[in-house]
Amino acid sequence: MPPKTIILVKKAKGHAGHHGGAWKVAYADFVTALMALFIVLWLMNTNASVRKAVAGYFNDPMGRSKLTGTDRLGAGDNLPITKNNITQLKQRLESGIQKMQDLKPLKNQIEITVTPEGLRIELLETKDGSFFDTGSAVLNARGREILAMVAHQLSTVPNRISIEGHTDAQPYSGAANYTNWELSTDRANAARRLMQAAGLRENQVSQVRGYADQQLRVPSNPFDPSNRRISLIVQYLNSGTAVAAQKRPATEDNPAATEQPGAASAPSPKPTPAHPIAATSAASSGGFVSKIMNTGLARKLRGH
Repeated sequence: MPPKTIILVKKAKGHAGHHGGAWKVAYADFVTALMALFIVLWLMNTNASVRKAVAGYFNDPMGRSKLTGTDRLGAGDNLPITKNNITQLKQRLESGIQKMQDLKPLKNQIEITVTPEGLRIELLETKDGSFFDTGSAVLNARGREILAMVAHQLSTVPNRISIEGHTDAQPYSGAANYTNWELSTDRANAARRLMQAAGLRENQVSQVRGYADQQLRVPSNPFDPSNRRISLIVQYLNSGTAVAAQKRPATEDNPAATEQPGAASAPSPKPTPAHPIAATSAASSGGFVSKIMNTGLARKLRGH
């Protein structure tokens, strides 16, 4: 019997198809997260001006506001207020007040005037209390709203601010050892605390003063409610300080730009960076920041 012929049939298997793209998505997410980590580490070791530039880009990607990060065109931002341009700040404040619908009934209680010492903004009380309750040093909702708006506007200028509290001649009857002197000072300090929390720089307030009833707005009627008021004075900068402030706006590392009027305007040296990369200034880091902002990370963040 002839031997059986064994035939082996080998089936050729084709090359496996391409893998799915899931790994690419995972890899892209990993690289994005890694880049975000490096950006955070870099920002933690940069100076305040660089951080401000980065924050300004995210708030205003079109770059209209000169690194301030506002949603306005930037005209007048960081401009020192002098006798030549103080009317611009006055108009900005009046425009901001007009846009606050709930404050329209109080428009006669807010006075903005140009004086020899600067721009004076006064919040005048009424019989029922417009910004403070009668005999109280706690701001009400309307007082907090108007002061927050004013603080936002004044935070963009390098000028110093003085805050005054005034009362009428009616003696304070709440406590035996608490008088109009304490009340006027406490109200001025309440305004200072709120404005600093709303954006006013810590070193921007030059004075907080309480005058009780010693500087009446209506001397002929010492008990007139409008004698009870908070006064904010945007002090002029002298010509030398104004020029220095225009060249270099006030920042956290440039307190010299907010010196008292009449003080020397010598620039103060920048602090030594904590990391070599922090030595990059805001101007020189602009190219690097713009490259980062054009990556997928920035587009993803802006998409949210």
